[in-house]
Amino acid sequence: MQKSKKLINNVHPDDWSEKAANKLKAELRLSGIGYDELVVRLAQIGVQDTYKGVANKITRGRFTFVFFLQCMKALEKDEIRLE
Repeated sequence: MQKSKKLINNVHPDDWSEKAANKLKAELRLSGIGYDELVVRLAQIGVQDTYKGVANKITRGRFTFVFFLQCMKALEKDEIRLE
């Protein structure tokens, strides 16, 4: 039996994961950067990961805020807009 997940501010946790993944994907698109280039840029700032690892994190929407910040640094983003 699967436990039901608790709503956070009336939003299901999976919805938050989807929002996070969509935001990161949008920032990648705006930068014209794919996962392969993101892996290279992450390595340049000292973050070692594989294409598969990065793709899985972003596709699932299950990544830490630290990973998100690392990606923003790799994309040279100083600001982001939350809608």
